[in-house]
Amino acid sequence: MHLSLVQNKFMASNIVLFNKPFGVLCQFSGEDKNLSNYIDIKNIYPAGRLDKDSEGLVILTDDGKLQHQISHPKFDKEKTYIVQVDGQISTEAIDQLCRGVTLKDGLTKPAKALIIDKPSWIWDRTPPIRIRKDIPTSWIELKITEGKNRQVRRMTAHVGFPTLRLIRAQIGDWKLNNISLGKYEHL
Repeated sequence: MHLSLVQNKFMASNIVLFNKPFGVLCQFSGEDKNLSNYIDIKNIYPAGRLDKDSEGLVILTDDGKLQHQISHPKFDKEKTYIVQVDGQISTEAIDQLCRGVTLKDGLTKPAKALIIDKPSWIWDRTPPIRIRKDIPTSWIELKITEGKNRQVRRMTAHVGFPTLRLIRAQIGDWKLNNISLGKYEHL
């Protein structure tokens, strides 16, 4: 569904795009740093989650139906991740990701994966990732339609290149664009 159709269909809904920093929980309560430290809009909830160690786009809404359509795997909503991995990733590993890999909870759907240069828009992470002097890192763009627990991290580890940094850049037609880290855009 194109963004304009989604926007027209859900015009009465509150939709918020948030650039979640590292170390923030995708919930509004608890003693750890969470969404309430950044978002002051009442009665909206995340459509899907990013784990505490991941960064980037989180969509929040007050519309339960929209929330379900964004987060449930049966709707095949494509999610785009920018991933920094440990080591110089190989084309064989990329091919494996594109075919799907077998994890403890089953075979993943084939991903769209490609090796990229570090995007110029990526912000510095606090705290920074660990750097090992003798082991390079590389960047990939990974697109998946599922949402298994810590799926991207498990997929890259399975092909021999553990994730060091994970940034979600897009969900369906919604993009992170130029939303500053820790800030949100109210659509």
